Amino acid sequence: MTEFDAATAAVQAALDAGARYADARVMHRRYESMTARNGDVEELTQDESIGLGVRALVGASWGFYAVPDLSDAAARDAGRRATRTAMASARVPGPPVDLVPAEAVTASWASGCEIDPLGVPLSDKGDLLVDATRAMVEHGADLAEGLYQIWDTAKWFVSSEGHRIDQRIRECGGGISATSIGDGETQRRSWPSYRGQYGTTGWELVESLDLAAHAAQIADESRALLTAPQCPAGETDLILGGEQLALQIHESVGHAIELDRILGWEAAFAGTSWLDLAQLGSLRYGSELMNITIDPTIPGALGSFGFDDEGSPAVRRDAVRDGRWVGVLAGRDSAAMASLDYGGSVRADGWARLPMVRMTNVGLEPGPHTLEEIIAATDDGVLMDLNRSWSIDDKRLNFQFGCEVGWEIKKGRRGRMLRNPTYTGIGPLFWRSMDMLSNETISWGTPNCGKGQPGQIGHTGHPAAPARFRNVRVGVSA
Repeated sequence: MTEFDAATAAVQAALDAGARYADARVMHRRYESMTARNGDVEELTQDESIGLGVRALVGASWGFYAVPDLSDAAARDAGRRATRTAMASARVPGPPVDLVPAEAVTASWASGCEIDPLGVPLSDKGDLLVDATRAMVEHGADLAEGLYQIWDTAKWFVSSEGHRIDQRIRECGGGISATSIGDGETQRRSWPSYRGQYGTTGWELVESLDLAAHAAQIADESRALLTAPQCPAGETDLILGGEQLALQIHESVGHAIELDRILGWEAAFAGTSWLDLAQLGSLRYGSELMNITIDPTIPGALGSFGFDDEGSPAVRRDAVRDGRWVGVLAGRDSAAMASLDYGGSVRADGWARLPMVRMTNVGLEPGPHTLEEIIAATDDGVLMDLNRSWSIDDKRLNFQFGCEVGWEIKKGRRGRMLRNPTYTGIGPLFWRSMDMLSNETISWGTPNCGKGQPGQIGHTGHPAAPARFRNVRVGVSA
C-alpha cells in the first residue's frame, strides 16, 4: 500500500458506509530539537510518526478517525469508523453543512530548502548552541539558553471530489536568551525573538541568525536591565518593534478573524471573537495605514504551504484594507455557512487531529517610513520590543502585553533603557491610533500557536515592521 492507496481506500470506505463527502490525509513527520544551557547541551529530542486521518460528512455532522497503520484493512476500517461517528452526531438536528466548491486537483508541492536541516551533523548544531550560550555566560548572564527545532513533514491528501495532492514541508529555526538575576529582579533578553525565529525553509535560516555574534550584546543588555529605570506609567506615544507587533497581529487580529471563532464554533484558548460577520466589508478595524493580508504563498514564511488540509490551494487575500475589515480565515464548511466563496485556511498539527481553521501568514503590509524616521517624529514616547508576557480576553478585544525591553523617546531621540515595559489597549481603538508605519518588514515565525480541544499547535507567520500608536496606556501604576 502506498500512502495514496491508503488514503484512497479510507475515503472509499467512508463513502460506502454512507458519507456524502470524505477526505483522508496521510502524514509522515520527523522532528528534532536541541537545547543548551550555560555552555552545555542539555537535551536532544528526535521523534518520528506516520499515520492516517479520515474525515466523513453525514448530513450536518463531521466524523473523524485516525490510525497509525497504512494497511488496506486499517485504512478501510478508519473510513467506516469516521462515517459511523458522523452518523451518531447527525442524530441531533443541526443547520445544513455545505462546502464551498473546490476544483479537484492532482498536484505536488515542496517548500524551498537549501540545506537539509536534518542532514546537518548533530555535532555542528550542538557546537552552535554551546558556543552561543558559553559566550553569554562569559558576558555576565546567570542563565544562558539556546535552542533549535526542525520539522520535516510529508503529506498525501485524497478527497471524494477527486483531489490527489502530496506535499513536503521543511521548517526550522532557533534562538538564544540571556537571563540575569539581581536583588529582587530578574531580566531576560533574547535574540532574535523569545524562543527564536522560524520559517518554512532549510538550515540556512538558522545560519543567517548568527546566534553567537549576538550573544555578548544580549547578555550585556540583560544585566543592564537589572538597574534600568522602571517604565513610567501613563498615556504616551508607543513605538512597537517588528517582533512585538507580530505578536500583536497574531493575538488581536489573527485569532479574531478566524471564522470558526466568529461563528461561535470554536471557543477554546481565549474564546471566540468580537467581530460581527454582518460588518464584514464595512467595519473600521484600524487606521488607513492598516493593511493586513492572509498570504500562505510567501516563500520561506512559517505559515506557507501549497495546499491546505482540505486541498484548497494557497491564495493571497486581504483581511484588512485601508483600515477596513474585508476578509477572514476560513474553511470550506465555515465559509459556506457565512455565504463566502473561499476557504484555504484549514490545517491539522498531525495525522491524529481533525483539521481546523488556522492562521497562515497573517501580516501587516509595510508603510512609508523607517524606524529612525518614526523615532525622529516622536517628541515624547516609549519604544518597546520582544514579547515577555501577554494576556487577551475571550473576545480577542482587551489586551495587555509586557516586553523584554523599552527605551525612552524624548524630542526625537532614543534615550535611556527602561525595564518591565508594558502596554494595554482595546483592539480596534489601538489599531485606529496607528499613524506611522515602517517599511522594514520581517516575516516572524511563531511555531507554538495553541487552539482547539484536544489542543493543537499551529505554525504561523506574521510579516510586521515597527509602527507608532498614539496615546497608549503604558506601565503599571503603583
